[in-house]
Amino acid sequence: MSDLVPRDSGHEVDVEAQQRAELETARDVERYPVPDPGLPEHLPRLSDVDDRAADRATRQVATMFGLVPVLAVLFVVIYFAVPRDAVFLGQNAKNIGLGVTAGLALMLIGVGAVQWGRQLMDDHEMVDHRHGAASTQEDVEYVLRELDAGTNESGIRRRKILGYSLGGALAALGLPLIVSFADLGPYPTKRVRAATIESTIWKEGIRLVHDVTYEPIKASEMVIGQLVNAQPENLQEFHGTEYLQEKAKASIIIVRMDPNDIKIPEERRDWQVGGILCYSKICTHVGCPISLWEQQTHHLLCPCHQSTFDLGDSGLVVFGPAARALPQLPITTDAEGFLVARQGFTVPVGPSYFERDSRGDFKGE
Repeated sequence: MSDLVPRDSGHEVDVEAQQRAELETARDVERYPVPDPGLPEHLPRLSDVDDRAADRATRQVATMFGLVPVLAVLFVVIYFAVPRDAVFLGQNAKNIGLGVTAGLALMLIGVGAVQWGRQLMDDHEMVDHRHGAASTQEDVEYVLRELDAGTNESGIRRRKILGYSLGGALAALGLPLIVSFADLGPYPTKRVRAATIESTIWKEGIRLVHDVTYEPIKASEMVIGQLVNAQPENLQEFHGTEYLQEKAKASIIIVRMDPNDIKIPEERRDWQVGGILCYSKICTHVGCPISLWEQQTHHLLCPCHQSTFDLGDSGLVVFGPAARALPQLPITTDAEGFLVARQGFTVPVGPSYFERDSRGDFKGE
């Protein structure tokens, strides 16, 4: 009968069987060229034998966790108090402050957790034998016992200040995260939408100009079947990010078709000039720029997801995932015969979104 020795985990260990296995590995040099070193001698840590050292380590960990809420509050103060254009050591002071406070907070949580594990959690070696993939009821009970044992070994029950300080540190980190959401942009209220994504720089009298050269477009020079990529003339007044934002909304295409081959609703009779029509260049699906023009069918194809619009019939969707017609820009000519906007777009351009009221907009009206 082999001697059975109980283990802390609740399983019994066959000592004689282990000894026979160790001897086998020592004798069979071909199969086991390197002898089994076994478990090294366990050396206790200072915190295992000295309560004062353990208390000192506890204070260190709790202090690190306790500094995290302070850094989180500093993050919020810097976010609101430091101007965006403030400079420190030649760099943006606000970005430096936010980065330092958030970085230190995360570092203190990490260092505190490592110190906790190295100095305060139980320190002993274990051998866990492999087992099949399917878990038996005994295995489940064993895991639960080990989980409970691990909780005890972490010292969190004996030293509750560790759990409280860690919980407070993690909870405080949520504050900078929530505050940072404000940089995603203003809340899209109806007023904000009307002043941003639902408006363009198009207005009465603005000339239609070529996309690259900004040369004005004369109605008499356009031929049937032609498509022109264009912009508002006043786009040149903008620069940098503002320029890109306005261009993304104001880009247009101009096409000329035989008036006898297209459907012009009665309410849009004065929106075109001799078969010259102007539509938004931005697809109403996800906002891709479109200009793939098929002259015979008067169809405009979006290259991203194949939404197809009939420019000969109010820009209606004839195929693809787009849900709205392309918005049409009312145009006319000025005293010199150049194409100009009669007014701005009557509906928002670009992709659809939940807040947008699309009723009565089947034809982009």
